[in-house]
Amino acid sequence: MKGFILMFLGIVHLHEAFGVTYSLKHFYTASSDIPNFPEFVVVGMVDGVQMVHYDSNSQRAVPKQDWMKQTDAEFWESERENFFDSQQSFKVEVHILKQRFNQIGGVHILQYIYGCSLDNESEQKEGFGQLRYNGENFLVYDMKTLAWKSLKQQADFMQDKWNHDHSRLVFWRIYFTQTCIECLKKQVVNGKSILRRTASPSVSLLQKTPSSPVTCHATGFYPSGVMVFWQKDGQEQHEDVENGETLPNDDGTFQKSAHLTVTPEEWKNNTYQCVVQVTGIKEDFIKVLTESEIQTNWGKTNRDDPAPNIVPIIGVAVALLLVVVVAVVVGVFIWKKKSKKGFVPASTNDTDSAYSGKGLLKT
Repeated sequence: MKGFILMFLGIVHLHEAFGVTYSLKHFYTASSDIPNFPEFVVVGMVDGVQMVHYDSNSQRAVPKQDWMKQTDAEFWESERENFFDSQQSFKVEVHILKQRFNQIGGVHILQYIYGCSLDNESEQKEGFGQLRYNGENFLVYDMKTLAWKSLKQQADFMQDKWNHDHSRLVFWRIYFTQTCIECLKKQVVNGKSILRRTASPSVSLLQKTPSSPVTCHATGFYPSGVMVFWQKDGQEQHEDVENGETLPNDDGTFQKSAHLTVTPEEWKNNTYQCVVQVTGIKEDFIKVLTESEIQTNWGKTNRDDPAPNIVPIIGVAVALLLVVVVAVVVGVFIWKKKSKKGFVPASTNDTDSAYSGKGLLKT
């Protein structure tokens, strides 16, 4: 929303207007009846960079970054046990929720998403917890009331149960306001060589046919904070512009596109240009819309296509996104029983903070 307001006002200097916001997110996902896909997946990410992965096929907790691999084997075995326990609980809860929604067969996905973000300049903190079922929010944590809020009638039983458990509410209040932020700060320090780097984008102007929209495609940039917009004669163009989402590439960088619908006569008689601004990089990356800059396939074979690698790059990124979407975008999280000791917050020492999910699913 902040970026949209600044764009609307014409304030386009992203590198001057924005600080860097770091985020820590965890995704617990269970699915049913999806061929050739694990029934349970856990993904932990810092600033969109995957740091840990677990799935029901391998049943291994795998560190995905070098700074995570420094944690001892005992820790990762403990994580594996936690994830395996969650795997069993999720499988049971998929069945329960299918009954509550009067569903028999078919594909169903349940997921719990939780984490926090921190603005490195303003120190503004924000926590979030969402439970999703088949792509729709099911239960959310309200940071104002510090309680869980049902968004579906079928989730009322869970809302009542969780909100009447005082120890659970205390745990989440502490986690969202303290534990998660402390862990995030440590992750940023430990992974600074990756998380604090910058990578400049490669910018291309693409068009399928002479009558198709002109796409400004920026790829290979890092971090993910970016603005891609069109200008006409030096003024930002909002009409006839469709902005795409920021998508991950398989090398840890990102890509984003902005599509401009304009006739050849219009852009030939005016100056159109695409501007790309990446957080942390002072330089603006600009492509002026001219016939020589447009890369296209019409009337050409793959051999003489001026941009033969563009489609594979997009394809790889979209394929990666689909895997992430299936694994970490929809569903619901279900609590599981621990011991008579009751609800125990996640540890915040240096070892356990390497992955703040440890102990988080216990009650």
